[in-house]
Amino acid sequence: MKSRNILFLLFVVITLKILGQNDHNTKISYVDYVNPLVGSDSAFDLSNGNTYPAIATPWGMNFWTPQTGKMGNGWGYTYDANKIRGFKQTHQPSPWINDYAAFALFPETGKLKINEDDRSSWYSHKTEVSKPNYYKVYLADYDVTTEITPTERGAQFRFTYPKSESSHVLIDGFFKGSMVKVFPKERKVIGYCRNNSGGVPDNFHNYFVIYFDKDFEKISTWKADKEEKINNFILKNSLEAKGYHVGATLSFKTKEGEQVTAKVASSFISLEQAELNLSREIGTDSFDETKSKAANLWNKELGRIEVDGGTTEQYRTFYTALYRVLLFPRKFYEIDSNNNIVHYSPYNGKVLPGYMFTDNGFWDTFRAVFPFFTIMYPEYLSHVMEGLVNTYNESGWLPEWASPGHRDCMIGSNSAVNIADAYLRGIRGFDIETLYQAIIKNSNNKGPLSSVGRFGAKYYNKLGYVPYDAGINESAARTLEYAFADWSIAELAEALGKPQEEIDLFRSRSQNYKNVFDPEIGFMRGKNKDGSWGKTFTPDKWGDAFTEGSSWHWTWSVFHDPIGLAESFGGVTKMEKRLDEVFTAAPTFNDSYYGQQIHEITEMLVGDMGQYAHGNQPVQHAIYLYNWLGKPWKTQKLIREVMDKLYTSAPDGLCGDEDNGQTSAWYVFSAMGFYPVAPGTGQYAIGSPLFKNVKLHLQNGNIFEMKVPNNSKENVYVDKISKNKSTYNKNYITFEDLMDGATFSLEMNNQPNKKLRTRKESKPYSMSQENK
Repeated sequence: MKSRNILFLLFVVITLKILGQNDHNTKISYVDYVNPLVGSDSAFDLSNGNTYPAIATPWGMNFWTPQTGKMGNGWGYTYDANKIRGFKQTHQPSPWINDYAAFALFPETGKLKINEDDRSSWYSHKTEVSKPNYYKVYLADYDVTTEITPTERGAQFRFTYPKSESSHVLIDGFFKGSMVKVFPKERKVIGYCRNNSGGVPDNFHNYFVIYFDKDFEKISTWKADKEEKINNFILKNSLEAKGYHVGATLSFKTKEGEQVTAKVASSFISLEQAELNLSREIGTDSFDETKSKAANLWNKELGRIEVDGGTTEQYRTFYTALYRVLLFPRKFYEIDSNNNIVHYSPYNGKVLPGYMFTDNGFWDTFRAVFPFFTIMYPEYLSHVMEGLVNTYNESGWLPEWASPGHRDCMIGSNSAVNIADAYLRGIRGFDIETLYQAIIKNSNNKGPLSSVGRFGAKYYNKLGYVPYDAGINESAARTLEYAFADWSIAELAEALGKPQEEIDLFRSRSQNYKNVFDPEIGFMRGKNKDGSWGKTFTPDKWGDAFTEGSSWHWTWSVFHDPIGLAESFGGVTKMEKRLDEVFTAAPTFNDSYYGQQIHEITEMLVGDMGQYAHGNQPVQHAIYLYNWLGKPWKTQKLIREVMDKLYTSAPDGLCGDEDNGQTSAWYVFSAMGFYPVAPGTGQYAIGSPLFKNVKLHLQNGNIFEMKVPNNSKENVYVDKISKNKSTYNKNYITFEDLMDGATFSLEMNNQPNKKLRTRKESKPYSMSQENK
């Protein structure tokens, strides 16, 4: 009997251990690990993400968010705010780009208040629940609880009221042109909003329809001109209003705990399409049914990557980062009454067939977001490529920053990088010849905005660099990004069978990075038209010849040819020494170009990693370059330091602008153990995995697995690698490894193996080594 009891206890212990190991996969849905509040503890002068809680479905056309900031403020929700003034539909990709097509709902009790400052209510994070599929908060001033759950183009609201003779729902159409109209018998409100921050045609509208499940006892609307103050004196007993800034109020009596539900959907095409979107996506579903469907959508996508063998906080940080990667670029298309995919064009204002996506800046996302889609979402990426074809056909240009149309933001022609990578990785279903034509046009011309086409293309194509003294800002950074894009174009041209002369031209141009590298000082810098160097250079000078960084950060932007860069330094040893100094040099800075300490500088300073500025994109790949320099162990050490130090799931859990998923994608890749330093090569530099096990469930049905059984906080160094149980001696994995569902096994150690994978054949691709 005693031995039986011992065996039984052993069985229980082992069973509990197994259940504990898989707890996050079986007992808790992935969506419960996600904290949409991550990054929201931010401000103009210091970004911990500059995000807001996006209550949405993956890549949804519309997001919803609580609104703490004033109408039109890019910081629409900030974690340190004490009051909420609305719950708005939002499409904002960044506070610097700002929002468009926003309108809000807001419940009240007692005396009606329509002014956004007067109506704002105290709230507490203690009563706030924020998940991708669900948001809930208690508005203390009104004793009302608001709940929101999303669909792709709509949402359901549920307001829980106290007993009140005067309960209200306010619908704010926002400024810059709006309309509302109430249909009491149908318990319906329709309207549109036209607010935007640029990048829209003249006929731009966001049409919305809202259905309530309670009769309205009193209805008012308001209309205010641009300079007119919003207050209750402008309320009218009218069912309709149209003007610069309009809204409606719906009033009724409520019992204690009575719940009022609103079903809302919108369309950029028409009111009829908004009705259709609501019928399709919500229909007769209850609030809880919509909430469950949204959770299922998120769990399906988040669950495609299983991680195990980490802490609960690491799971939270990982799945929160993955949630952020799956938000942009958003779907900007709809499905008409004949089940055809159609879109309102933010470029020419027409309703046209086919896909459209927006709210994406390639300057950020070419680095890791799009390479992630190449691996995990080839079908989605094919649709995005179709959308790029439509963008070019409708505007004559590729979108480098779209929100919803072309925006004048950032530099480069980085769309070429991701178009090439998608095609080279076998993604099809789009008109690659049209996209190639668009790429060639981009490479030879400046567009209607400085961010479209190539600003300085004439100089670049003639001199091999964009001159510092030609009146073109951030000239060295442009040269570096154009050179990498040219390498991508050459690779694509070869795959498409283009003339050898054309291929050779872009291959030659891809070496233009050498023209802005000064070997005497070991830094990239601005070069004048006559070939002399700019006179105002210091390696820590932000801006000027560079974009949101200094030469400390941009010197490494030679994604396609790290060994060629090392040769420019005078050898691998000299490049390694300079790269080491990025992390050990004093964090000095020269902000004279900007005239102030911009937030990216501050984020570098508080990160306490020398000149390394992980909070902005240009240097995020640099840690992985040690794989090319024969010192992969340095990559492994620093990768873990950044993941442990600069990322959490908390509201201040990021270390700079999150930027459409890029800073999160860096974490997702790095936590899995590899990173796409050079999109287009089909190679991913190995780092130091965060978890003991990672499984990628691919769309082709295969499962890629990374096994790291002795991983720990101390064991950050990779000691041995095997692929499918065979010894593996490379510093990278390939796209084919991923797609074939290979199994990589890593043995870790708390001391570096300085002889492992240091030979030439272990190093990832470098253009200069192709024929050597």
